[in-house]
Amino acid sequence: MRHRKKTTILGRKQGPKKALLRSLATELVLYEKIKTTEAKAKAIRPIIEKLITKGKVGDLHAKRELLKYLYQDNAVKKVLEELGPRYKTRKGGYTRIIKLGTRQGDAAKIAQIEFV
Repeated sequence: MRHRKKTTILGRKQGPKKALLRSLATELVLYEKIKTTEAKAKAIRPIIEKLITKGKVGDLHAKRELLKYLYQDNAVKKVLEELGPRYKTRKGGYTRIIKLGTRQGDAAKIAQIEFV
């Protein structure tokens, strides 16, 4: 039974799901907005919030924690040098999700997630 297990499954097992979320997080940091399905955008939002909060601290431990999660070194550099200082005074809510409608092929709900 799945009672009180709140994590999103996204139709994948644990390994591929983790890889997908890491990939989406890296792409969002690099390009600052991505277009994906609504479920994936909602799943990636709390992860990005935590990464930006670590980037606001900006010390060596935060850098190593970001290197553990993000795939590319230039994404870590961007979080520490650009995004962290940009949101230094903001307490949270670094991203917004804009619903774009449905995809023509399979009628999946499409959304754009971007930094505020």
